[in-house]
Amino acid sequence: MNFGEAIEAARAGKRISRSGWNGKGMWVCLMPGTTIPEELVNGRTKKFVPTGDLVVGAYFVIWTAQSTWQPGWRPTQIDVLADDWCALPDHEEA
Repeated sequence: MNFGEAIEAARAGKRISRSGWNGKGMWVCLMPGTTIPEELVNGRTKKFVPTGDLVVGAYFVIWTAQSTWQPGWRPTQIDVLADDWCALPDHEEA
């Protein structure tokens, strides 16, 4: 699938990946925006956002070849022009 189709799959809650990526097991997902009530904001975050609810905008996350959850993924020009995108099956619930 092309990048546009991959983005639509991500918007539908799917993990997306490219067969052309060198790293094994890499994928991207879209984390939808949310609001975290002030009383649920963790201490690490309150250091930067001390009062009020925390409004979080949507963002992409990549699961790296090193098994790291890395927020803030941005596609490269090569990713955007690639036609080797696919939607991955859902993880099974534990």
